[in-house]
Amino acid sequence: MKRHPGIAAACLAALLAGCGSSPPATFYTLRSGSEAQTSTSTASYSVVVGPLTVPDLIDRPQLVLSNAGNQVTVAEQVRWAAPLRTEIPRVIASNIANTLKDARVSAYPQSADANADFVVSVDIVRFDSALGDAATLEALWSVRARKGAPEKNGRAVVQEKTRGSGYAELVAAHQRALSALSLEIAEAIRPVNAVSR
Repeated sequence: MKRHPGIAAACLAALLAGCGSSPPATFYTLRSGSEAQTSTSTASYSVVVGPLTVPDLIDRPQLVLSNAGNQVTVAEQVRWAAPLRTEIPRVIASNIANTLKDARVSAYPQSADANADFVVSVDIVRFDSALGDAATLEALWSVRARKGAPEKNGRAVVQEKTRGSGYAELVAAHQRALSALSLEIAEAIRPVNAVSR
């Protein structure tokens, strides 16, 4: 059998070129509705957001897209800049701080405070991403007061339509859904805080 070194070299070059041509990854982060302006020196009570759980399906760097039926697609080159299990509580804490101006709000575990007046636990049940369609969020939450006020529990289901067909618009829809969830939790803290004072 006759060997053709030129053909082998060309095949190797084509193989190496294919390996080096994958598109660069794009990273996204979740942001709150606006930056919190709460001053810790004027805060009259404290809130800790966390612990938070997320489904194993989305607990990964890549965005997981919901398709028709029961199918999902993992967008390998479209990634979260930080794990959702830390990003989501940070965003919720920031949103709550924007609503409850007299509260010092932090996210667990980065700023865990064992003596916080209120502990907010969140279980993310669904965090569906339909590209060019909507972001759907379903969460179970609870607010527990340190001073013995009754625990408040809730379930939020929020669907936010995307305002475009790209990934940036999908992430923005998730941010709006988290804002709605945060407002619901903040409104539950208000009356409990009034009772526990």
